[in-house]
Amino acid sequence: MFGRSKPVVFDRYASRRSRRWVPRWFWLLLLGAAIGAGAVVYVQQEHLPPRLSVLESNRLQAAYAAAERERSRLEAELAQASSKLEAALAEQQRFAADLAASVRERGALRANIEALLAALPPDPRGGAVEVRAARFKAEGGKLAYDVVLARPQAGAAPFTGVIHFVVAGRTARGTETTVALEPVKVAVGRFEIASGELPMPEGFVPREATIRVLDRVDGKLFGTRVIYVK
Repeated sequence: MFGRSKPVVFDRYASRRSRRWVPRWFWLLLLGAAIGAGAVVYVQQEHLPPRLSVLESNRLQAAYAAAERERSRLEAELAQASSKLEAALAEQQRFAADLAASVRERGALRANIEALLAALPPDPRGGAVEVRAARFKAEGGKLAYDVVLARPQAGAAPFTGVIHFVVAGRTARGTETTVALEPVKVAVGRFEIASGELPMPEGFVPREATIRVLDRVDGKLFGTRVIYVK
C-alpha cells in the first residue's frame, strides 16, 4: 500500500478533445439561411410595395367587401334587365305576329268588300266618280250618311275632292226648303266608303239628299246622285 506512486501526466489538449465537434455543413446552412432572410427583407423593402398597416388592411378588406356587394347587386340587376329584355322581345315578336295576321285579315276583308262593292249596280248617271249606293238617317238634329263611291277608270293616283250634300226637306214651320251642309273631304281609289254625320238646322226634317262629288268646293262636278232620306 505504501508502494511507489506513478507520476501524473498533465495533457493540455485533453479538454479540447472532449468537446463535441460541429460539422462545417451546419455552419454553411446557418449562413445560407441568414443570407436568404436578408435577401427577403431587402426585396420587401426595396422592390415590393410597402406593407400595409393594420388600419390600412382593415380599410382594404372593407373596400373589397363593399366591391363584392356592389358586384353582386349589379349582377342581380343585369339578370333582371336581361329577363325583362327577353320578355320584351318575346312580346314584340308576338305583336309582330299579331300585326302580320291582322294585315292579312285586313287584306282579305278589303278584297271581300271590293268584291261586294263591284257587285253593286252602277250609278245610273255615270260620271268619273260614281255614287254606287248611299244611306241617310236623320237623328238628333244631325244627318248620318254612308256613301259608296267608285271609279270605273281608276288610275294609280286617287281622286281627291269633296262631297257636297244638298238636302231638301221641311223646316220647323213646315216650309219646304233646301239646305247645303258642310262639304266633306274625300279620297277615292277604286272604291271608297265615306261615313259620318253632319249637323242640320234645328227642327229641319230632311226628305232627300243630292250627293255631289267635286274636285274642290265650288269646283268641277265629277259625280252626282239623289237619294231619299229614311
